[in-house]
Amino acid sequence: MSWLPGPVEELFGAGATVEEAYDLLTVDVPADAWLTALETARTTLGCTYFDWLSAVDEPETGFRVCAHVAAVAPGSVHRLMLRTTVPHAAPVLASAVDVYAGAAWHERETHEMFGVDFTGHPHLVPLLLPEGFEGHPLRKDFVLAARVVKAWPGAKEPGESEHGGPKRRQMLPPGVPDPNEWGPLKGQLPPAPARPARGAGRAAGDRPVRRTRTAGEGSASQTGAPDAGAAPGTAAAPPRRSRSASQGSASQTPPAPATTPEPVPKAGSSDAPWHHARPAFDAPGAEPEREREPGTKPEPGAKPEPGTKPEPGTKPEPGTKPEPAEPETPDTPPENPETPTGGTE
Repeated sequence: MSWLPGPVEELFGAGATVEEAYDLLTVDVPADAWLTALETARTTLGCTYFDWLSAVDEPETGFRVCAHVAAVAPGSVHRLMLRTTVPHAAPVLASAVDVYAGAAWHERETHEMFGVDFTGHPHLVPLLLPEGFEGHPLRKDFVLAARVVKAWPGAKEPGESEHGGPKRRQMLPPGVPDPNEWGPLKGQLPPAPARPARGAGRAAGDRPVRRTRTAGEGSASQTGAPDAGAAPGTAAAPPRRSRSASQGSASQTPPAPATTPEPVPKAGSSDAPWHHARPAFDAPGAEPEREREPGTKPEPGAKPEPGTKPEPGTKPEPGTKPEPAEPETPDTPPENPETPTGGTE
């Protein structure tokens, strides 16, 4: 299969099976062919790179020991997983140190975590656990004593904090024993009260019988027409109004008719004083001078104001004489002609 040069039975012996998933080739071999399979992977398949070795506790099956190796070549990597299974009663397997020297530390960790004995290992002593530790922590039957001796911090389960509520059915995770059967409080705790079945403690007349109504009758809050045997003088409920989907619900009001907005008058006019470049009023009580439209002539008999000069390019009208301009007075007085310059009298 895949990159194997031949059938798996010819390479790893009888009883070997192979499967491939996610670019990983997995070969299962019997426990007595464990060393032979490792040597075949190293010499025949070129898997000279040892990655890791560990185990998995499979209930009712045993400990499945796994070794991950790879054949590294320029531009390609072929990964191979070799697996074998040893029973729980006698977890013994040959050591892979003679084939892969890097498996020494991995076998020491697997030995103390799962209890697998690797025969032929040069120094099979604990690697991570403290001296004197009892048991194998990664086994499924290992007792998690910390959950029994010391409660977890934080909120307790309902019924354990004396709040008076019903106690939830206690569910223990795998590996956590019942504190009434194992630990310092063994046999001292009262049994957990059984939870009553749903509806067992309710009398037959506590809950009214549910009324069945059809869709045409409406809900229970809607009153229908009075019965034929009702007392005279009772007001009958108004009939229910039926509305179509286009009419909408009764709470919806028809939209108001659209109104055309009135035109807003234009603010200001051409005679407004802010349209003139000069002030609107020259003297109190005087009317503002209107601008002369281009192409119009001034009225006859109108005289220009004193001190104003005609605009360049305009000709005076016939019959009008320009007023003589007043001489300008110097700012400094003229010198005295009788007084000679350069001396005093």
